[in-house]
Amino acid sequence: MNPRKIEFSTPDGLTLVADAWGPPDARPVLLQHGGGQTRHAWGNTARRLAEAGWLAISIDLRGHGDSHWDDRKDYSLDAYARDTAAVAEQLGQPPVLVGASLGGLAGLRAIGCADSSPFTALILVDVTPTLNQEGADNIIRFMGAKLHEGFASLEEVADSIAEYLPHRKRPTNHEGLRKNLRQDEDGRYRWHWDPAFVTSRRRVTVKENNPLIEACRRLRIPALLVRGRMSDLVTMENAREFLDLVPHAKFVDVSDAAHMVAGDRNDAFTAAVSDFLAEL
Repeated sequence: MNPRKIEFSTPDGLTLVADAWGPPDARPVLLQHGGGQTRHAWGNTARRLAEAGWLAISIDLRGHGDSHWDDRKDYSLDAYARDTAAVAEQLGQPPVLVGASLGGLAGLRAIGCADSSPFTALILVDVTPTLNQEGADNIIRFMGAKLHEGFASLEEVADSIAEYLPHRKRPTNHEGLRKNLRQDEDGRYRWHWDPAFVTSRRRVTVKENNPLIEACRRLRIPALLVRGRMSDLVTMENAREFLDLVPHAKFVDVSDAAHMVAGDRNDAFTAAVSDFLAEL
């Protein structure tokens, strides 16, 4: 099964590129990646959801992958929330939102800004309104390393990832990395997202996340939190705080997975998502 490329428009005129898997008239599942990733992070999961009868749409967020970079450098959470709500509306029917990290926070913010939920259900992937600050700083530190100078080879990229994710088995073939990279005119590889996404961001604090806590209190749609048990971003304390805010939410803790749950244990992650969707 091969995806077809589709496009969406944001309220401020950017074009977002997505891959659509499955029947066009099926119930939609919108898959939003985390900061610094691309729509290709969802390939295996999207394919399996389509095989189960869903319309799986994996999208490049603004400033990422093949989607437009914002000339104004607006990579605020509110901008991502507006984009998310606009995409949901353009689908013609409210989707289930699967949001990893930034993609999940954007979904929560979109819910908090709307009179009624733009989604029929919400799956948060290793993200909650309150986060472990040390883990958040580690992510930004990794993304900021060699931000402008880039990498001389795919092997050098693989070395950087292996240092950041020592628990993950290192692949022998690095060609798959190209989906998350661009090769510029100087021949060097750089991450496939706007550097301003990192340089323009403020340090996230619990106070700034208060609107997301309020959004959780208003959450009435079915919800699932999928956490990586080795995550340094979402601790068990963070997970419990979310489950206290959303008592009806379900929770899956994936062993041998860190923040990049779908990449670390894709089979276990996809099974958790599929089981939840089957009950809707």
